[in-house]
Amino acid sequence: MWPVAQNHVPGMTGVARTTAVPMWRNFSTQARDSTAEAGEPNAPAMHPGLKRSLAADTYFLAQPMYSKEELDIKLAHRPPKGLRDKTAFTLVQTMRKLFDQFTGYKPQQHMTEAHWIRRCLFLETVAGVPGMVAGMLRHMESLRRMKRDNGWIHTLLEEAENERMHLLTFLEIRKGGPLFRLAVLGAQGVFFNLFFLSYILSPKICHRFVGYLEEEAVRTYTHLLHDIDSGVLPDFVNRKVPDVALKYWQLPETATMRDVIEVIRADEACHSHVNHTFASMKKTDKNPFSKHPVVPKDDFTRPPEGVSLQD
Repeated sequence: MWPVAQNHVPGMTGVARTTAVPMWRNFSTQARDSTAEAGEPNAPAMHPGLKRSLAADTYFLAQPMYSKEELDIKLAHRPPKGLRDKTAFTLVQTMRKLFDQFTGYKPQQHMTEAHWIRRCLFLETVAGVPGMVAGMLRHMESLRRMKRDNGWIHTLLEEAENERMHLLTFLEIRKGGPLFRLAVLGAQGVFFNLFFLSYILSPKICHRFVGYLEEEAVRTYTHLLHDIDSGVLPDFVNRKVPDVALKYWQLPETATMRDVIEVIRADEACHSHVNHTFASMKKTDKNPFSKHPVVPKDDFTRPPEGVSLQD
């Protein structure tokens, strides 16, 4: 999916790791020197054995960047095969109907900025749960069994962070009120625990569930882009892009909110691609995304070439 760059691992002097960097503009992976940190010339190292000058540029696990061609995402759907797939798909469709009612979403109609922000905020508070839960459970299993995880944990945690950055971006536009926060608290409490128990019982169903969930997210953001291009959201289009978005996606200063929605949609397509692939693999297989193969342009639900599937 993304070209490979080398970054230093915090806490491990002189050790490099491979990270995914989808290139949209030139991205420097050079660590910043402590003398260049305005106001922080004597900032402590993150680990006693780490020199400050070797610290990574940010705390981000990965910073996705896309070419214009990679942002041309087409709607795609993986037809359910077998009981597990049908269970996951049915759960997503049921969840979507309830979510649409709560957020006032109308797929065939234009929506106001307030409706869109409310929907995106709520969507991202839920979307950030699966990657963290799955990564945590695989981490605990690795400790318990005293065996390596084969690379899944890092990809899952990158997904969780990525969804959280979506949320932080939308929060710069509008903060949720007390009732909205209460609804998020309740939804997160229920969804976290259900996903936690479900992942213990069937990781395959859970990854397929996320794959289908992200398909719906791609549809939602495609609808939002259509509303932007239709001219019904002039205030949204003219908003200043939040600094957190410029920094995370390494966007140019001239970027617009439409550019932000495009990269968020591309992120969701990547998550669908990854989770549909994980759902078709044995949980002991090696993570095929260590070098981040390119998402198929015509169908992001299709797994990368050469992956042994267990459908």
